[in-house]
Amino acid sequence: MNDPSKTFHKLIEENALLKQRIQKLEKPAESGKAGSSTVQSDKKFEAIFQCSPDVITITDASSGSLLDVNDSFLQLTGYSREEVIGSSTKELNIWGNVEDRRRIVNLLKSGANVDKVELSFRTKSGELRQMLFSARLIEVDGRQLIITNTHDVTDRNVTEEKLLESEEKYRTILEDMEDVYFEVDIRGNITFVNSSSCKNIGYAEKEMLGMSFRQISMPDGIGMVMKHFGEIFQTGKTGKPFIWNLKKKNGEGGFFELVASLIRDKQGNPTGFRGIGRDITERKKADERLQQTLSILRKSIGVTIEVMISAIEVRDPYTAGHQKRVADLARSIATELGLNKDKIEGIRLAGSIHDIGKLAIPSEILAKPTRLTDLEFSLIKEHSESGYEMLKNVESPWPLAQIVYQHHERINGSGYPRSLKGDEIIIEARIMAVADVVEAMASHRPYRPGLGLEAALEEIEKNKGITYDSAVADACLKLFRERGYQLQ
Repeated sequence: MNDPSKTFHKLIEENALLKQRIQKLEKPAESGKAGSSTVQSDKKFEAIFQCSPDVITITDASSGSLLDVNDSFLQLTGYSREEVIGSSTKELNIWGNVEDRRRIVNLLKSGANVDKVELSFRTKSGELRQMLFSARLIEVDGRQLIITNTHDVTDRNVTEEKLLESEEKYRTILEDMEDVYFEVDIRGNITFVNSSSCKNIGYAEKEMLGMSFRQISMPDGIGMVMKHFGEIFQTGKTGKPFIWNLKKKNGEGGFFELVASLIRDKQGNPTGFRGIGRDITERKKADERLQQTLSILRKSIGVTIEVMISAIEVRDPYTAGHQKRVADLARSIATELGLNKDKIEGIRLAGSIHDIGKLAIPSEILAKPTRLTDLEFSLIKEHSESGYEMLKNVESPWPLAQIVYQHHERINGSGYPRSLKGDEIIIEARIMAVADVVEAMASHRPYRPGLGLEAALEEIEKNKGITYDSAVADACLKLFRERGYQLQ
């Protein structure tokens, strides 16, 4: 930015031009008789004087009357030239503080210069403007004149005030929030931290500033941070949330979930990174405790299920073998469908006991070597609901009771015991239904010989999308026809 007082200094330096200007103001009638050199000098002064964006005035020091002002003065104050010339700044009520005028005049008369003093000036409308004021006392033909140059800084001051307010608000928000906030330079050295960061990590602010992020990282956390910061630097985009394994001042580890982004300068060049996040150490510990509890629970359920299976085997060896084979096939179908490991494990366990309700059915009916009567078959059909009643109060990470309850439902509503349709049937039960039918048809029963695997697969293919879920049916058929799966 150019120095706003350059024009002012040029006027002072070219005193001869200023002298000619004063003479012209006092003897306008003689100006027409001036020689060509005088005319050229006058034009030169006029260009310097009027083209300045700053306010310039020439004042008689003894009377205080304004002898001349440039156009910038008129535009800023709102006065006309006729109102100004011959009047004093005191009469025009231009000074925001009259005491400033007295002080400056005394300084000039003492031989001192006034340079870039911030004052307030009043316009014709009464508006106060903040000005950067410079003045010189010079002598022209034995007459003392005050030359002033004033630069309007009102808008700049307002902008600076707003910026300071914004920065203060920004800092207050950062300091008051519970989340950690930090900034690092491109080399990873900390340049800013909020109080929450200091509180969570245990260092004072002055200790952390200038510290490398490596110094507060666990060994396995350094690579994670560098990986994410590298991606952010390459893409310029805000990174995905990640977990930083951080080392606190007391040596303890801590886990922080962070989101980071790039910091750029005014030219858009990367200068560092900023991150915001929160301490999730306690949450991580709670998750670990939960996983340990779930692991114990799974083992406990597994033991319980093994006891149930043993009880079924003693009472009905045919049913026990059926459940084991259905469990394995259902697990394989779930794997083929791409279900997660936890859901697959739940399906396997449910398959192992899906006919547990048959414990409530008389053994003579279960082992009957001849065709079942309608009444006997109606009793058999109650095993789904009986199994649900046995399992509904069992604490489990999986919907074991519902899988058992629904494994004879069909997607067209033709199943039992509740005639559920489509998505009303959970995916685990839809898988169990297909595995159950395939194993039952392919295997021997006391009341009939096995119908064979191919007949079972034809049943699934024929009724795919009608009674059996299409995706489940396709996965089952693929297992046998392409993967070489066999019933054990």
